[in-house]
Amino acid sequence: MKIHEYQAKELFRQFNVPVPDGAVAENKEDAFAAAEKLGYPCVIKAQVHAGGRGKAGGVKLAKNSEEAQTYAGQIVGMKLVSKQTGPEGKLVRKVLVEKGLNILQELYLAIIVDREREMPVIIASTEGGMEIEEVAAKNPELIFKVHVHPLTGLSGYHIRKLAFSLKLNKVQVKNFTRLIQNLYNLFIKKDASLLEINPLIITDTDDVIALDGKINFDDNALSRQPDVAELRDIHEEEPLEVEAAKYDLNYIKLDGNIGCMVNGAGLAMATMDIIKFYGGEPANFLDVGGGTSEERVKKAFKILLTDTNVKAVFVNIFGGIVRTDLVAKGIVNAVKNMEVKIPIVIRLVGTNEEEGRRVLQESGMDFTAENSLPDAAKKVVELSS
Repeated sequence: MKIHEYQAKELFRQFNVPVPDGAVAENKEDAFAAAEKLGYPCVIKAQVHAGGRGKAGGVKLAKNSEEAQTYAGQIVGMKLVSKQTGPEGKLVRKVLVEKGLNILQELYLAIIVDREREMPVIIASTEGGMEIEEVAAKNPELIFKVHVHPLTGLSGYHIRKLAFSLKLNKVQVKNFTRLIQNLYNLFIKKDASLLEINPLIITDTDDVIALDGKINFDDNALSRQPDVAELRDIHEEEPLEVEAAKYDLNYIKLDGNIGCMVNGAGLAMATMDIIKFYGGEPANFLDVGGGTSEERVKKAFKILLTDTNVKAVFVNIFGGIVRTDLVAKGIVNAVKNMEVKIPIVIRLVGTNEEEGRRVLQESGMDFTAENSLPDAAKKVVELSS
């Protein structure tokens, strides 16, 4: 789960991580009032779940009242379009107004989970303010990593190694030490999966301050983090993914035109791979689960068909625990109540597959049934063109 920058900074404050003074506003009048209260210069920042806000015009430095009024009017309510939002963009419903600071240096700092080594890793760089992917591609030697074993935790050695790599002076090291200890504590206690500050700044008084803040959380841990779960903003999420979550369906929208319904994450990946192998593009990842029911299949199918980009549907079910005849009934019940004008290719293999195929045949509906996965994939790619 993602949260907004202003929410991340509230958590930073709770864990004694220094951040600039600021206020959140939902309209241009409140944004301007916040700017007047904080004084100038100040920064007005669009609050959306996407990077590249500055390049997209969503972050502006106001030097006086006139600029604050202008920028507040421009940013609140704008449709922000960046590389991460896609061409459809994101509506800016809130802005964060923050006091300007005298910046001596910009750094990069992040904590993520290294899944290969099964432990947190702290990533730092002297090249703050830039996209970390760009730094990694052009100057990989400027990215420093320190792995922290979850049992022994963060130690003075880790902090000294990072501080030395970042070339901090004695006062800066002292301030950085407190900051990184508190950030790591937040990361562990709140079940975060990513914590990123870009830039982490050093001021002209050697203070170390989080000028930006991004935190993602482990969805599987939200049941024990009710305060974090309350920070969720469904306006920032794909509507079909929100709807699918209501029925415990694993759905992720993609950019293609072939809707995929499968049971099991592994089968979902294989299905998307074979669609691409034959020249098609999946429109989604939809896993109905290993122990699905007729009703869940019906809901899943309706979610698939709600996506206007879908030009063909591929149902690929391997019935181990799940009964393929229940899947077939769910598909039939979903389609008969909707005006479906796109081709549907279905492959049912496993438990009760003969009964499942019989249900499809006797439905009187125009399904294309295939037994072979390659044949089914080739057919759905052909029909989607």
